[in-house]
Formats: sequence, structure tokens, C-alpha cells
Amino acid sequence: MSAISGFKAYDYRGRIPGELNPEVAYRIGRAYAEWLKPKRVIVGRDIRLSSLELCEALTNGLLDSGVDVYDIGLCGTEVVYFATFAEKMDGGIMVTASHNPPDYNGMKFVRAESRPISGDTGLKDIQKIAEADVYSTPAARGSRFAIDIAAQYIEHLRSYLEPQKLKKLRIVVNAGNGGAGLIIDQLEQYLPFEFIKINHVPDGTFPNGVPNPMLEDSRKPTADAIRQHKADLGVAWDGDYDRCFLFDERGEFIEGYYIVGLLASIFLEREQGARIVHDPRLTWATQDIVKSLGGQTVLSKSGHAFMKDVMREADAAYGGEMSAHHYFRRFAYCDSGQIPWLLVTQLMSVTGKPLSALVGERIAKFPASGEINRKVADAKVVIKEVQAAYEKGALNVDFTDGLSVEFDQWRFNLRSSNTEPLIRLNVESRGDVALMQAKTAELLRMIGGQEAH
Repeated sequence: MSAISGFKAYDYRGRIPGELNPEVAYRIGRAYAEWLKPKRVIVGRDIRLSSLELCEALTNGLLDSGVDVYDIGLCGTEVVYFATFAEKMDGGIMVTASHNPPDYNGMKFVRAESRPISGDTGLKDIQKIAEADVYSTPAARGSRFAIDIAAQYIEHLRSYLEPQKLKKLRIVVNAGNGGAGLIIDQLEQYLPFEFIKINHVPDGTFPNGVPNPMLEDSRKPTADAIRQHKADLGVAWDGDYDRCFLFDERGEFIEGYYIVGLLASIFLEREQGARIVHDPRLTWATQDIVKSLGGQTVLSKSGHAFMKDVMREADAAYGGEMSAHHYFRRFAYCDSGQIPWLLVTQLMSVTGKPLSALVGERIAKFPASGEINRKVADAKVVIKEVQAAYEKGALNVDFTDGLSVEFDQWRFNLRSSNTEPLIRLNVESRGDVALMQAKTAELLRMIGGQEAH
């Protein structure tokens, strides 16, 4: 029995080749099949240089377990989700390391209906089976099929739009040399937009840096191109394009938090009284807009596995996290990095307003710090100290995800990361930028630690 490191709260991620290599990928395929006992599984891969070899090994593990594998080839994570639910498969596996450095790769796992498999819903069991490296012998080896899901997926994306309402917009699209450019090329013929394509060609060497628009440095090319071409909008994606990041017509990066309220408003227009799921990190702007439009907000712990479970329980029309994960009922409650920007372009077309105007009022009404990360020796100790210092005068203290403390004019959330040794702080206020900044500085002094991205 040999340990397999790299299993995280929601997925598997490891460094190539020490942690993740064809042997490990094969064993994970065998273990997934042993645990889930599926008959038919979707497999897809991102554009990383190691993905094809790892996908082959994973596929062989599934085939040797008697599973029929339906290979959808080069794609984004959400296309595996789509294929799994659209083709009524028993499960799906995406080979990807999303926005991690080039020497990493990984896997994301779902079961039937694209329900997530995470640490507390099977991933730990899969790890134990893979480490033991002992499997049942199937009656027969599985068969492999190549299927092309692209046309069906593009048709699904288009179903969120009313084409006659779209206006000619100039849009900067930055795929970060990940996979999103392939989708833009397929959508282009159906849309009246002029696309300015940067870092567009998929390239697993990531010649322009790892595609992670959460990093300040990664945002500059998109912002510069918007200003240079006088574009109406900018969109940037991470490598496996399950998240998209929006920039307004001035090249300003729009925090994912404010996009949640914007998308919520679209679904509340379409469905009276709909439920909207959001995470606890920043909440007031979302709650305010949903309430004003007659909807109901539902709070969920951060992280895609939790969000999807709560989305299902609430039968919510839409859910959003400030980290730019957006979930849709019609997308099997899964997250998509393509549906959000399409919906925003339609809203811009219908209202005639630029993105800056659509989110400007929210940003002014509920200014936020954005997520600030700190490396600390012991996150639990720090959170307890902060709780003791602030809970006495608070209107509300909540532990849905870390520590959320609410006062009349400001609130904050402090939580430890699910995937990294970090503590994460978010602060917001009611229309008072100075108060938000002062409280952010005050909390950071108490937290200490080192700056981290």
C-alpha cells in the first residue's frame, strides 16, 4: 500500500511527475470505478501538456474495471458536467489543474446528474482504494467510444439568450491560452459581437503566464486591450474555463461579488420569487438586490460541492460565489464560465447601459475589500482571537463558513482556505468606503501573518 498525495477537499491536484503520473492516474481510474460502480463514464481533458498521457492512463484504469468510457477529448470542466447530465451517464472525470502552475495537473469527479464527489461524499474512499491498489476483477473489459458533444453544448449555451435582443458589442476575450478560445470560435457565428481575441490559442506551455485572472498581473493584458480597442466589455477565463472574470468598458476589473447580484436580477426577472444561493464571504449587495426584486436568498458554505448541494435542496434558479463560480439550475446546478458573460451581454444590450453603470450603484452602496489572504501559523487560533475581540457588540455572529460578524454599518467574514494554508478576509460596509478600509486595516493588524496571493 502506497500513499497518494494530492487529494483535496473537492478534487485531486498534484505535481508532475512526483505526485501525479500515469501510474497514479490509472489507480485513480480503478478506484473511482471500484467505489462508484458505474457502467458508463464521460472523460475529458484540458490543454496541459501532461493531460493527454494522464487521460489515457485514467481511461485504461476505467476500462480495466469493466467501465465503458465516452471520451469527449479536449474541453473545459463544464463540458464534462454537461456531457454527464445531457447523455445520462453514471459519472464524469475531467483531467485538469485549472489555474495551477504548468507542472501541476489534476482531476475533478462527478457522479450521475453531475453531482460532485468531494471529500465528504466519496473522494476519501476513492483515495483509500487507490492507495490499497486492490480491485475487483470485472466480467469483461470496458469499451471506449469517442463522442462529440460540442454542438449540443453550444446549443445549450445559446438557449440562455434571446438573439433578437443582442446588440453589436465589441468584446475583448482573453482565454489565457487555456481552452475557452475554442468555445468563443464556435459561438462566434451565432452572435453579433466583434471579438478581440488575446492569448487565444490553446497552449499548454502557457507562454503568457498561468491563466488565473484573480492575480493582478494576469488582468493587465485584458484591461489594456479594452482601452486600446475602446471595447464595451472584457472577459477573461481560467484554464479550464469554469470561471469567467468581467471587465467594464474602462478596463476596470469587476469583483465577482457584484456579478452575483447582477445575474440574480436576470433570473428574478425571468422567474418571480426565485431562490438565489450565495456564499457568506460578502452578502449585503446580493441580499439587497434579491429582496428588492421579490426573491429569496439562501446561504451556503463556500465551495462548489456545498453550493451545488444547497442549489439542489432549494431548487434555486441561480447561485453565485464571489470567487466567480456561477451555478445554474438548467445546467444541472453546476458552475459554468460561459453562461455568465453571455447573460451580461444580453443585459447590456437590453438596458443600453455599460457594465460600469450596471454594477456602479451596487459598488457604491456596498463597498468591499475584496478577498485578502494571509499566511498564518494557526488559522483556528487566529479566528478564535478575532471572534473574542468582535462578537460582544455584534448584531449577528454566524459560523456557516468560518466566522461572519455583522454590525449595523459593516460586516466581515474570516475563514481558513479549504485548499491552501491560508486565512481569508472579506470586509464590506453600507456605503462607507473609509469605514470599510479602516476596519480592514484594523482586522489585518490583529490577524498578522504574511501577505499571500
